[in-house]
Amino acid sequence: QVQLVESGGGLVQPGGSLRLSCAASKNIFSRYTMSWYRQAPGKQRELVATITTDGRTNYAESVKGRFTISRDNAKNTVYLQMNSLKPEDTAVYSCNARQLLGSVWENNYWGQGTQVTVSS
Repeated sequence: QVQLVESGGGLVQPGGSLRLSCAASKNIFSRYTMSWYRQAPGKQRELVATITTDGRTNYAESVKGRFTISRDNAKNTVYLQMNSLKPEDTAVYSCNARQLLGSVWENNYWGQGTQVTVSS
């Protein structure tokens, strides 16, 4: 079992920045792909950013150039640095860990989510 705990959400003005953290209960980054998702009210959950076991990153088009995903292996923590925030970034942000075994994604874990609100 892996526990994921997010923190760092809050209320920020448009154009501002926030850094989200996702602390894992174990050292899993060498075996698990880590991702940030978000879900706004009335909308489907959206993949925001991913960092693979070998450190490759991918981003949704809507956040490219503004968000950065990174990890600190020593702290078992993944971060999402969010800059130039827009009202449309308002959502609950959740951390996800999953493991690719062969060609199948297994061992899917989620954090509880943290609210990000971008408003003046």
